[in-house]
Amino acid sequence: MAQPITLLIVDDHQLVRWGVRTFVATQPDIIVVGEASSGEEALHLAMEHAPDVALVDLVMPGLDGVEVTRRLRQQSPRTQVIVLTSYHEDEHIFPALRAGALSYLLKDVSTRELADAVRKAAAGEAMMHPRVAARVVEELRGSERAGDALSPILSEREQEVLKLIAEGSSNGAIAERLVISENTVKSHVSNILSKLHLTDRTQAAVYAWREGLIEK
Repeated sequence: MAQPITLLIVDDHQLVRWGVRTFVATQPDIIVVGEASSGEEALHLAMEHAPDVALVDLVMPGLDGVEVTRRLRQQSPRTQVIVLTSYHEDEHIFPALRAGALSYLLKDVSTRELADAVRKAAAGEAMMHPRVAARVVEELRGSERAGDALSPILSEREQEVLKLIAEGSSNGAIAERLVISENTVKSHVSNILSKLHLTDRTQAAVYAWREGLIEK
């Protein structure tokens, strides 16, 4: 039987933490290993437990969610961060993604969607609230600075894979070039499409060319 997904809840509102913990208790494959009411406490608990996933609020006293995300990803790289917030403005979305957040959800998310996001995050897959996804896509399509704004969403390895996709390499060729397994390549490709909200390799290649990731 697979080990349960370990979850850290980071929110300065006790009611939110209680609500998430109460719901998670009904999910047999997810277990809460800690609750933090501040950024400082979150970093301490993350160091202690190295959870699979951290659910992080953005606006908190002391360290805000963006800084918590940045530091948490540095000290516990295995921990994927899901932002759970009420804010959907650009000044919140893009700094959080640049800091290393994998997913960005608003607090009107359903319990089913929240559980799905935690499971996806544990597998390295992103999930965005539709309103947030719309802004990311709009920025991707319309801004000349989209490449600079969104490239931090992808890890260095995912950017390497994306460049090779744009060069026309197959999964097998990419695996051989990067000395990794073909299954690992497939996982990277899935993550790239999910994070950039694309549907296939052709769109990924077009994105890479358009954003200057490949020299023409």
